[in-house]
Amino acid sequence: MLLWIIFACLTAAVAALLILPLARPAEAADDSTQGEAAVYRDQLRELERDKGLGLIGDEEAEYARAEIGRRLIATADKGAKAAVSPAKRRVSLAVMGVTLFIPAIGLCLYVALGSPWLPAQPLAARLENPGNNLELLVAKAERHLAQNPQDGAGWDLLAPIYFRTQRLGDAEMAYRNAIRFLGESPERLAGLGETLVAANDGIVIEDARTAFEAAIKLRPGDARVRFYLALALEQAGRNDEARVAFEQLANDTPPGAPWLALVNEHIVKTGGQMQSNQGVVSGAGRPPGNPTDADVAAIGGMAAPDRQAAIRGMVDTLAARLEEEPNNIEGWLRLVRSYGVLGDRLRAQQALDKGLKTFAPTTGEGRQLVALAAEMGIEPQAPVGEGAKP
Repeated sequence: MLLWIIFACLTAAVAALLILPLARPAEAADDSTQGEAAVYRDQLRELERDKGLGLIGDEEAEYARAEIGRRLIATADKGAKAAVSPAKRRVSLAVMGVTLFIPAIGLCLYVALGSPWLPAQPLAARLENPGNNLELLVAKAERHLAQNPQDGAGWDLLAPIYFRTQRLGDAEMAYRNAIRFLGESPERLAGLGETLVAANDGIVIEDARTAFEAAIKLRPGDARVRFYLALALEQAGRNDEARVAFEQLANDTPPGAPWLALVNEHIVKTGGQMQSNQGVVSGAGRPPGNPTDADVAAIGGMAAPDRQAAIRGMVDTLAARLEEEPNNIEGWLRLVRSYGVLGDRLRAQQALDKGLKTFAPTTGEGRQLVALAAEMGIEPQAPVGEGAKP
């Protein structure tokens, strides 16, 4: 509130400076009129002096005095009219409006619509309780890391956030620091590689390829890493090896996976034939979240960051449709796999739990979800007895 008091005082000071010239006496409003009147007064004094010296007769002096007096009166009338002229009145009203009425209206609106009673919230206090504000959460984490630069968990938390907000230089630094302090993991290595690819306009540079190769050793079935390694072969001109790698990835991809369209695009580019997607059908029978032919063509022509965002959008669409129509076991299996391939294990875990709430783990559909979780290294959180068979 102190800041608003300071602003109000400054506004009042500026208003006073603007209004002060308008408060001058009317007779002092026009300097040129005052100068003309002073000349006529000097003439009257000279006339009296000449008359006293006998340089001018009484009659002539009387005529001259009358003429000078007439001119002096005319000058005084002109100055009075100028002081209260309509133009000056309009200027005065305009200045008054700007300096008084507008601040008054603003103050009334603030009192009516604002929150003047709320206490001040300095940056330190807001960082202590950032709520769901992502920018404040990032600022809080950055502030913590500035004081504790060896906190690997902090770097591990910030790295994917930097990547998603396209702060690629910061994302690379965060991934490297997380690997340095916490050690290598499939998620960190794959994230570093993907960041390097995005920062180089979709080119799998040597550092990115090295990170992907280290990641695939830790998790051999990671479809995202396998895709980038195949892409590296394609960009190096080794089309035969790239085609084989893409075809193997397509064969291991579950039917209806959103990224299968992109894999098929690269199979065709390297001289192969598009792999059939048994889970995709046309028209009303298409399972939720599967890309259309137009989606396939659009994704194939995108740059790496845009392509990744498009795939995430398809996965999010599948998740939204499953919220409306949860009795779709193929959809839940596809959603869990999709999040796993995108490296978002938290959402994969959440999708698995939601699927198990619809399909109990004791049912045939639930056992498919449990088996998929075991394959991906995810522990189901839903109790065994929870859920109901549709």
